[in-house]
Amino acid sequence: MQAIILAAGMGKRLGELTRENTKCMVKVGGVSLIERALKILDKKGLSRIIIVAGYQRENLMSFVKTLDIHTPIQFIINDVYDKTNNIFSLSMAKDYLVSEDTLLLESDLIFEECLIDLLLNDERDTLALVDKFESWMDGSCIVVDEMDNMTDFIPGKLLKFSDKEHYYKTVNIYKFGAEFSSQVYVPFLEAYTKAMGDNEYYETVINLILRLNRRTIKAERLSGQLWYEIDDIQDLDNAETLFMEDDVARYRKMKKCKGGYWRFPHLLDYSNPVNAYFPNERMIDEITSNLGVLMRQYPSGNKANNLLAEKSFEIRQENVMIGNGATELLGSLLKKTDGKVGFVGTAWEESLMCCKKEWVQYNPVEEDFQPDIEKWMHFFADKEVGSIVISNPDNLTGQGIKIADVEKILDWCGKRNIRLIVDESLMDFADKEKMSVLHQEMLMKNPELYVIKSLSKSYGVPGLQIGILAGGNQAVIDALKDEKTAWNINAVAEFFLQILDKYKADYARALIQVKEARENLYESLCTIPELKAYASCANYFMCELKNGEKSEILAGKLLKKNILIRDLTGAIQNGKQYIQVTVRNEQENRRFINALKECVSCRNVDA
Repeated sequence: MQAIILAAGMGKRLGELTRENTKCMVKVGGVSLIERALKILDKKGLSRIIIVAGYQRENLMSFVKTLDIHTPIQFIINDVYDKTNNIFSLSMAKDYLVSEDTLLLESDLIFEECLIDLLLNDERDTLALVDKFESWMDGSCIVVDEMDNMTDFIPGKLLKFSDKEHYYKTVNIYKFGAEFSSQVYVPFLEAYTKAMGDNEYYETVINLILRLNRRTIKAERLSGQLWYEIDDIQDLDNAETLFMEDDVARYRKMKKCKGGYWRFPHLLDYSNPVNAYFPNERMIDEITSNLGVLMRQYPSGNKANNLLAEKSFEIRQENVMIGNGATELLGSLLKKTDGKVGFVGTAWEESLMCCKKEWVQYNPVEEDFQPDIEKWMHFFADKEVGSIVISNPDNLTGQGIKIADVEKILDWCGKRNIRLIVDESLMDFADKEKMSVLHQEMLMKNPELYVIKSLSKSYGVPGLQIGILAGGNQAVIDALKDEKTAWNINAVAEFFLQILDKYKADYARALIQVKEARENLYESLCTIPELKAYASCANYFMCELKNGEKSEILAGKLLKKNILIRDLTGAIQNGKQYIQVTVRNEQENRRFINALKECVSCRNVDA
């Protein structure tokens, strides 16, 4: 068994990184792609490794010679790399290809060693590594039947994304048997290049072979093993995150992403409290069917969208405005507030960033995080605050405040000319009738009461970034509306609000499902002796670690299992270790609990 690595390309999409080096010299975690690949292959007892080089070949060849690789390495030089494609590079290695069994791989890949082992340990002589097609992938795809036959080979430009659930992506790592190469692939390769020229891809030859004999090449399916193809700087950044060896460093980098986790398709996001049961498939289908029109037209102006807010939340349009998420609306409101801003509990980093004023914070740690409004009011009495922001339910613990207590705070604030801002983004998961103040009558009765609500979390659409702000002081609401651009939300978000009324019954059922899943998850968390789970009326739980392990280390271990949680220790800062986990669907929660039990039982108290 030998290996052939195609490494002649220029990698133009990587910009400055490939100005003086070939693409395979790009580093991930301080190690170049070619070094990673060679060190993996060097362990496999291969007879030789052939590298087809072209662009910046002198640098590549000099670098490879510095590596401690024991397997013999031979170079083939493609002098016309800038006028040909990889079919020509592989043609140059065809004599090697027919001489013995071959591992064929491209040089712009980063992959786990186990991918090579899958091919070597499989008795079948000709295989293509494939993985389920995901959003970040491009290039050729295939369809695979139950017998691992590759029944169709689809070039990237011909993909039908509506059929993506049936697609597999070729990883561009193959095992070619010598007999297959000599009797099938190389003859087809020679005939194809003679007819079509050298500026083609070698995969097109595979496509041609499959069309004539679908049983020639079998698919070896991946099941969560890591790999990434690096074509541009975004790919490189994602690969850096995926292949970090330090679990805590990887968690810190992932946390800084804030989102975009669709780029990591195997990841379960337990860090963002999003409704796992809504929108349902029918609503998604309706939005998808209208996406082409929505993308090609401007959204309505703010007046039309404020009417949608009135229809959805039964707040008169003059008292409500819609915005690009709750954080943006909070920032706009705080700009029109005199004095300091008071936060009850630990505010999210995003909320503090949007607060351009001096702020003070009351953290109810001493009360074991139980809401105690008397202590809140006593704390803020001499702080010269012009507004107080509370989250109901609390954005860390999920603890809720009843309407009667909110009214007490309102009365206290009113006597001191303090504006009360209540964030009800997670209210729908709680006992809304007993807790919410998002009512027209309540707003008119309390002109300095403002309610903010993000639809991202409760309605399960964080990608749409929709929020509303309601208040009884029409002059303030009007002033805020005047400052906004004509189009404050995009057309897809507008359409979501337009059709939301049709799905109210589905939404109500989804909330019941969340509450049932929440109860079951809480019971499971309480069976883990290393944790103290706090009861919650939101769709997440705060847990204290009782085994002496640092929360960030636990977060890193879970991330290694493709589960992302939120580390709260830095936010609370009381000398104890805390995490927050979201309620997802029952199947995902079972997977999470099993992983959590395994991780907390392996205690690691090192920093």
